Amino acid sequence: MSVFEVLLPAFVAGLIVTGMLAYLGVHVVERGVIFVDLSLAQIAALGTTVGILAGYDMHSSMGYVFSLGFALLGAAIFALSRVHRSTRIPQEAIIGIAYAVAAAASILAMSKATGETEHLKEMLVGNILSVSWSELAKTAGLFALVGAFHFALRKKFLLISMDEPEAERQGLSIRLWDFLFYGSFGLVVTLSVPIAGVLLVFSYLIVPAVSAMLFSRRLGVRLAIGWGMGAITSAIGVYLSYLWDLPTGATIVTTLGAGLLFLSGVRLVTRRAA
Repeated sequence: MSVFEVLLPAFVAGLIVTGMLAYLGVHVVERGVIFVDLSLAQIAALGTTVGILAGYDMHSSMGYVFSLGFALLGAAIFALSRVHRSTRIPQEAIIGIAYAVAAAASILAMSKATGETEHLKEMLVGNILSVSWSELAKTAGLFALVGAFHFALRKKFLLISMDEPEAERQGLSIRLWDFLFYGSFGLVVTLSVPIAGVLLVFSYLIVPAVSAMLFSRRLGVRLAIGWGMGAITSAIGVYLSYLWDLPTGATIVTTLGAGLLFLSGVRLVTRRAA
């Protein structure tokens, strides 16, 4: 196989994952729940571990059902844990506690499923170079459904993320809409983590969104910048990982960080010039 044939699936995987996560990242950053992705991913991993203990393979349909079921449970917890702005306990604290408990429970469960520990490690770390075209097609199709769902309900999701007091004034059930948001977000995380790993999924979620916020307040412009930045850094990261024989996920994460530093410098220079 040529270098192009080896690297193309990984690059396409990066495009698919960043395409969905860059949009969700706008909501996450605006809501101030930066680590919700890590927490949901860990809760989904706990579900996978429980499925293995129940006798199902982690790559089977039932293994996926267990993972998604736990992710939806996490979505319900985060929706119900939303507190009023005057409360001194921030939701980020609840998210952090959920992550710690899920991580500890996963360690306990993995101690009883030693034969699958390496597979669970692969799920958390990811191996984007080994992704198959059939897996990409399935992921892209499900992401398209999630994207259509968010597009149909975009006004309410964006209103709650960017102007919660106005959403309350209009009588929206914040917790119900939060559950719909976190539930769809959990589905995306459950599909993304086996491909890219927790660290890369988190970076795809946050870094493009933060990069775009440096230059615009408009959603369309933010998405264009986020998608463009994610695509370019993915291509560079995949190529550098092959060129220097480095772990692909870690290389892309580092490239995303370098891209953010570069765009921050561009923003600083343009602001001074203005």
